[in-house]
Amino acid sequence: MKIVIIGGVAGGMSAATRLRRLRESADIVVLERGDHVSFANCGLPYYVGGVIPKRESLLLQTPESLAARFRLDVRVRHEVVALDTERRTVTVRELDSGREYTEPFDELVLSTGASAVVPPLPGAERALVLRDVADVDRLVEAAADARSAVVVGAGFIGVEMAENLVRKGISTTVVERGAQVLAPLDVEMAAPVADEMRDHGIRLALGAELTRVDGNTVTLSDGSVVPADLVVMAIGVRPESALARAAGLAIGPSGGILVDDRLRTSAAHVYAVGDVVEKKDAVAGEPTLVPLANAANRQGRLVADVIAGLPVSDPPAQGTAIVGVFDLTAAMTGWSEKRLRAAGRPFRAIHTHPLDHAGYYPGAVAMSVKLLVDPGTDAILGAQAVGGEGVDKRIDVLATAMAGGIPASRLMDLELAYAPQFGSAKDPVNMLGYIADNLRTGAVRTVQWHELADVIATGTHLVDVRSPEEFAAGSIPGARNIPLDELRARASEIPAGPVLVFCQVGQRGNSATRMLTQLGRDAVNLDGGYRTWRTAASILTTRLMKPLFT
Repeated sequence: MKIVIIGGVAGGMSAATRLRRLRESADIVVLERGDHVSFANCGLPYYVGGVIPKRESLLLQTPESLAARFRLDVRVRHEVVALDTERRTVTVRELDSGREYTEPFDELVLSTGASAVVPPLPGAERALVLRDVADVDRLVEAAADARSAVVVGAGFIGVEMAENLVRKGISTTVVERGAQVLAPLDVEMAAPVADEMRDHGIRLALGAELTRVDGNTVTLSDGSVVPADLVVMAIGVRPESALARAAGLAIGPSGGILVDDRLRTSAAHVYAVGDVVEKKDAVAGEPTLVPLANAANRQGRLVADVIAGLPVSDPPAQGTAIVGVFDLTAAMTGWSEKRLRAAGRPFRAIHTHPLDHAGYYPGAVAMSVKLLVDPGTDAILGAQAVGGEGVDKRIDVLATAMAGGIPASRLMDLELAYAPQFGSAKDPVNMLGYIADNLRTGAVRTVQWHELADVIATGTHLVDVRSPEEFAAGSIPGARNIPLDELRARASEIPAGPVLVFCQVGQRGNSATRMLTQLGRDAVNLDGGYRTWRTAASILTTRLMKPLFT
């Protein structure tokens, strides 16, 4: 059997090495357009910033090492320019010599990845992107003499690039067309990330677009001119599906190659993996693009199993992702609230602000966690977390629970590792389960931060059950302060009618709601408490003021 693989990075090389372990006698050819294979593309921003000091640390394998260990025929600087699915051949161009030749195959794997989007703006040819080792070499050279930089796009790559440019001592501005950084997160969860970036000197131009790139400046949509010795485009990627399209393979609505759950394309004996394919979404079951390294590596291994005849299938994609931003970590899995709203999908939201480990053990810090639940089935639809230590662990547990079909309320039953320096006896994940169960059974009702104005308009009374000192430091306008420990004796002070109670993060508010409900009052709790509302209120205030740079 002769297997040809187009693309020698994450998905392609995972397929090649797995195939060798499964089929020692197979003839395996890897054709890579670039200069390198099997490099650590997720580490590229950190090499720019000097966090990874040695370039060779990014180069995990070479054609020679792959030939020695796996007997792979790896050809770099070989671009596939045509695919004939009927004859089962590809046309290959040697980039150094210009010679073209035909390579036959029995099975073909397309792992052509995705390319960075660069809009057709005046001067855009000066902008740099970051997808491979050649890109990072150009960036490192340009950054050596740069004093100012503009990063266009505040997604995961844009945020990582901005952080690492600041580490290099470069004054950095991030330009983002949307109203927030990290668009996959909900607005109240992304706000701490924006604050962290500002605290480290990054200027944010939100709700702005680039209109032109000049010699050492850029011009924004409001006419502002921003210093930019270096310009980095990080506004997204598009699947490299031109080869497949020209060969007549089925292409999905987002431009990626359509594959089935065994990664087969519409042509026999042709498979596709990684950033170039449309994956099945875990929430909606529809085709979607998920350009993540872990998904590409997983699919590379899986397609090798399929070619070898093993009974496997590609699971739906949840889009689990994480990013570090200076001293902060932001992570997510599944769908966000805004995506659920846009799709008209019913959901229930839960906000918590737990400590990463037991409060009595030194060094505990708070994180913010958001869980999104199907109110009919109790299924987990998505989760987000922002904070310091422990964010990655909680998102990974929630992603695993979601993949395993564990209902949200059953999170309270998970037996998670506990010692005071690592977590709490009631882990933040368990606490989400307790809250989800209370909401599922109707033991308590909650109101979201963005619903507060409508609730107040109905004549609902606000009761702040925090301490007088907390109340004096700031509260929701119009709230009456009755500390939780005094509420039972002072409940008669609350005027007749519905009541919304709140505390700092929601826990005391839950106790107050249960108490008032059993005293015959129509009471609801503010989900996530004052902290969630205050974060969101500051965002709305900023939007109303509409400053270009913050």
